[in-house]
Amino acid sequence: MASSLSFISSVPSTAIAPRGRRGHCFSGALSPVLPFFLLSQTSRSLPNFRPAAPVSALLAEQETFPNPTKTPPPSLPFRVGHGFDLHRLEPGYPLIIGGIKIPHDRGCEAHSDGDVLLHCVVDAILGALGLPDIGQIFPDNDPKWKGAASSVFIKEAVRLMHESGYELGNLDATLILQKPKLSPHKETIRANLSNLLGADPSVVNLKAKTHEKVDSLGENRSVAAHTVVLLMRK
Repeated sequence: MASSLSFISSVPSTAIAPRGRRGHCFSGALSPVLPFFLLSQTSRSLPNFRPAAPVSALLAEQETFPNPTKTPPPSLPFRVGHGFDLHRLEPGYPLIIGGIKIPHDRGCEAHSDGDVLLHCVVDAILGALGLPDIGQIFPDNDPKWKGAASSVFIKEAVRLMHESGYELGNLDATLILQKPKLSPHKETIRANLSNLLGADPSVVNLKAKTHEKVDSLGENRSVAAHTVVLLMRK
């Protein structure tokens, strides 16, 4: 009996940690169901036992892995970006879309001029370049941008695009608003947008849709826009 109990002191605690009623391990206590053949053995070391590596060693090993965030982005032949913006419509504000003032009884409440089309075009270009969105580059809590023309934002986006070695392949934008009808203004908006982008009008497309009187867009309480851009390596 003495020889069989002497074996216990040579077995690591991790090897004999018993399991509770539902399979939970409890260290520091001798298992009441320790297999009989272990109790019957004399004191000796376990030949196949390998102690677990300390946590510090595992962490040090992980630190040797390459950090993907530090790898520079690849030089791609083209990039695609999507932009979206929505503004609430309120009386007493001008309605400016694509840099053009549209006659209406309400306009976009925003920190800048609230140009929903130019804002989402800027976000589409920045997204294609893998840059922060318009709210981070031109924060709406900065007094400098209070009432600013959105053409300032789009010119900066175009500068960043050229600085990164890209030019506009094509752009497709969709405006969503219930009122007013944009058909009489679409070509003027498209021409001005093309001029701001420094692009041929043939690569700039503009569509306008109502929202079938559904939710805030359909109730003339807001206006929204989506834009997709394709940037080509120069």
